[in-house]
Amino acid sequence: MTLKDTSGHAVSGATAASLDLFETALHELRCYVDDPVSTVQRALDASPEMPMAHVLHAYLFLLGTEPEGRAVARDSHRAAQALPADARERAHIEAVGLMADGRWRAAGRVLEDLSIEYPRDALALQAGHLADFYVGDSRMLHDRIARALPHWSASMPGYHAVLSMQAFGLEETGRYARAEKMGRQAVELQPRDGWGQHAVAHVMEMQHRRREGIAWMRSNAADWSEGSFFAVHNWWHTALFHLGLDEVDEVLALFDGPIAGGQSVLALDLIDASAMLWRLQLRGIDVGTRWEPVADRWAPMARAGNYAFNDMHAMMAFAMAGRSADAHALLETQAAAAEADDDNADFMLEVGHAATRAVKAHADGDFAATVQLLRPIRNKAHRFGGSHAQRDLLDQTLIDAARRDGQAALAQALLAERESAQAQAA
Repeated sequence: MTLKDTSGHAVSGATAASLDLFETALHELRCYVDDPVSTVQRALDASPEMPMAHVLHAYLFLLGTEPEGRAVARDSHRAAQALPADARERAHIEAVGLMADGRWRAAGRVLEDLSIEYPRDALALQAGHLADFYVGDSRMLHDRIARALPHWSASMPGYHAVLSMQAFGLEETGRYARAEKMGRQAVELQPRDGWGQHAVAHVMEMQHRRREGIAWMRSNAADWSEGSFFAVHNWWHTALFHLGLDEVDEVLALFDGPIAGGQSVLALDLIDASAMLWRLQLRGIDVGTRWEPVADRWAPMARAGNYAFNDMHAMMAFAMAGRSADAHALLETQAAAAEADDDNADFMLEVGHAATRAVKAHADGDFAATVQLLRPIRNKAHRFGGSHAQRDLLDQTLIDAARRDGQAALAQALLAERESAQAQAA
């Protein structure tokens, strides 16, 4: 007899024990806590003929944009393909295969159709939501979840995660009041929901409610940080609030502690480390020797060429640490990646290569080139992923470069534009 998960979907090849482990791994992924890779591996050990366990294993290695993750995911994809599966499971298997080939947009479309047919499939919603994030599709960050939300209720396992995803989609589309309400509701239902915590932080960052943001993050830090593999990013948001208040000592303490002190080699964590140091540099703050260990950890990815958004942040570290060989290798790899037949080639050609070169030009003191490279891409920067808060670094860099290059009128115009946008968000 085929067993069903807590949302009523058949799970081929599962036993009661493996299904329980699979559900636990899904919960861990929804909250970004504990070790879902180990948990789903235990499910696979118990039931190696369970295609959805192979699918989840693949997603876990794809959704972090780690270069080596694609090879692991392809192995899991092949294993899942060889097993009996129903239509819903086959759609997941197809999406995993597309992601492993770097076809994020096509995978997102498969998951979109899957969610329309099976709106209570929380894994399809989450994988699709993250795909939308990586391709910079802010509308789908909202719409994908909004379509499914009427089929959910507070009594269903995982409802908090649906709320937190909808909260982030609302924030990224500028609907801040509803975003904050839903994010808070998600955290009330599940205090360990790091995505919901983060969605509210984004609202407060966009509205420049920095004191409130610090209070929001610090009041329940143990819930969202302990045992969480999303903790670095949420500590980054906390540091961003302090930076907005010119509390530089607090920012450096957070950087040296939970943001970079753990010496994480994960790309998503290294993005946060680079982004925070770059913001400090733009303010003229001496960060000492902090760039060097960040560059060391980016170095193995210099020739990865799998995600342009990562490349830009790696270049920050290479350029500021004086790692010219790594910087050169990164630019060479980007040029080759732009010729590939995958979505990252588009990310590279549309935004990523220019953004990465602009970062290097700024670090080299060539502010005129920085302005030249950033002005054509700033209005389409969403096309290589990230959030509004993350991509704001490009505008900050452009303003700084214009000022340093003596383009006072441009710098003043950009600042006026920025002040207007901030006033509208408040």
